[in-house]
Amino acid sequence: TRRRQRSTRLVVAVVLLVAALAWWGHGQYRDREAAKASETYAAALDTLKQGDDAKAFTQFEQAARASSKGYKALALMQQGGIRMGQDKVPEAVALFDKAAAVAPDPVIGDMARLKSAFALMDTAPYAAIEERLKPLTDAKHPYRAAALEALAMAKLKAGRTKEARDDFVVLRLLPDAPDSMRQ
Repeated sequence: TRRRQRSTRLVVAVVLLVAALAWWGHGQYRDREAAKASETYAAALDTLKQGDDAKAFTQFEQAARASSKGYKALALMQQGGIRMGQDKVPEAVALFDKAAAVAPDPVIGDMARLKSAFALMDTAPYAAIEERLKPLTDAKHPYRAAALEALAMAKLKAGRTKEARDDFVVLRLLPDAPDSMRQ
């Protein structure tokens, strides 16, 4: 029985060691992938600053293939911004929506959702804009004030002036709304 107990302990120790090494190895892999995505993303930003949208779009596409959800979402939003600059709104919206879907947290995901709604502001019917913005107006969301302002602007554009005015009053009273927005 003692021999059996020693064997069991040894097996447990080996399993724990293998599990610890696997966990460490996975962490190292994730860190390397994130570093690679960071470099690709930074290079794409530099290219974009130089005005080469086509090359930057391709570089952001490479960054979007990374396993890092954060860089993937950020790269997709940058691609959406490039498409907006080219007046390719449907493509931009699709990229922003894809970024929102892969975003690792509400800060990045809600920013992508907000950009998507902004992209559609001049072309989509009010109902479509409201569907995108309404969830972002909840107090738990990081861009609540911006979403409320955008929704009020959409109401104004749709001829719902009283509702828009009421929303602007709410914005003025929001403690977390920036001063520029309150004005």
